[in-house]
Amino acid sequence: MNTQTDNPTGEQAEARSIGVAVLGMGNVGTEVVRILDESAADLRARVGADLVLRGVAVRDLAKPRKIDAALLTTDPEALVTRDDVDIVVELMGGIDPARALIRKALESGKSVVTANKALLAEYTGELATAAASARADLYFEAAVAGAIPVIRPLTQSLAGDTVERVAGIVNGTTNFILSAMAETGADYADTLAEAGRLGYAEADPTADVEGYDAAAKAAILASIAFHTRVTAADVYREGISAVTADDLVAARKFDCTIKLLAICERVRDAEGAQSVSARVYPALIPLTHPLASVNGAFNAIVVEAQNAGRLMFYGQGAGGAPTASAVLGDLVMAARNKVNGGRGPLESTYASLPISSIDDVPTRYYVSMRVADRPGVLAQIANEFSKRSVSLAAVRQEGAGDDARLNVVTHRAPDSAQSECVAALEDMDAVIKVSSVLRLEGTDD
Repeated sequence: MNTQTDNPTGEQAEARSIGVAVLGMGNVGTEVVRILDESAADLRARVGADLVLRGVAVRDLAKPRKIDAALLTTDPEALVTRDDVDIVVELMGGIDPARALIRKALESGKSVVTANKALLAEYTGELATAAASARADLYFEAAVAGAIPVIRPLTQSLAGDTVERVAGIVNGTTNFILSAMAETGADYADTLAEAGRLGYAEADPTADVEGYDAAAKAAILASIAFHTRVTAADVYREGISAVTADDLVAARKFDCTIKLLAICERVRDAEGAQSVSARVYPALIPLTHPLASVNGAFNAIVVEAQNAGRLMFYGQGAGGAPTASAVLGDLVMAARNKVNGGRGPLESTYASLPISSIDDVPTRYYVSMRVADRPGVLAQIANEFSKRSVSLAAVRQEGAGDDARLNVVTHRAPDSAQSECVAALEDMDAVIKVSSVLRLEGTDD
């Protein structure tokens, strides 16, 4: 990423107020407005100017809110183009009308702070181009992992390093569900219902449990880490709805647990050509891995760089106050730039690496199946893997008769070869049912 700084003019250096407009007053917007009010003196000292709330765009003016009603408006377009607004904080969510409003704000020379992961996963390039053309800032720390600072370390602290891998737990809902299933032995449906009752899952949890939320975040992380535009459509995605309590019990027998992981990595082929892999799926990870102990609704991201080595970021991945903390961090940075005439990091896409197909990515598989309880079955199954150059790392047989089960863990091989093995198993007479297929991450092999 590049950082550009312009010499401040006398007028900029003497600025004493920065106008702020907030779009949306849900949980995060409410907390942002509260912090702007309660921490006004501290923020003034950190910025070098007053942060003045000029207005808040909402859908319903009649809804009770702890804010001066004169600041509320249902016309966000008029708000973002006001002359007394310097920074727009977009917390509406969704693609439209947020996309058009951010573009209009940037084109009007306003800096923008957003937590909108779905929008950024599709249109970061468009918005970054608009920001560069207008010489305005576009900040989005809060779009990934709530209060956890990971965007700024990738764009600034590691700007002189080469990132090899970014992997983590970036969705609190799914982590709560899988953690609870592991602890209690409850099945997926019951645990999802409990997550909803406790407020960890939305009324429609599809975006979380099917991996869409994590895929959007993976696209943002991959774009920044590898200086390549990656969209949500480039991210291979699987959710957790097929994970069973039996899977978690079996994982424990292999000294593993199961987490929904977002994985972004630099892939090199035999000739050294590089590409980017971005993928989201539930996977077994060893209990000794740092992500294995991340439970409940917490998030954690591990970054691996050539020179810095392994770095881990852990904390609250969602919630009004934690996410507002990240928003305010961006707001302070954007406001300082307004006061001092500087600019934040620009989008960096110089690498423009190709996106790897999941078929080409080396992975390990865990496969659980019900099998016929007769001699030679294991040899037949091992032969199907061998024919595709996939070797077995561990085999565990359980039960007998109609309840005979075979759990296998493979060594690393191209994902396409692994999936071909599973397809072949499903066609075997000796295999009654392939009941579970998961990947294994976090090992050296």
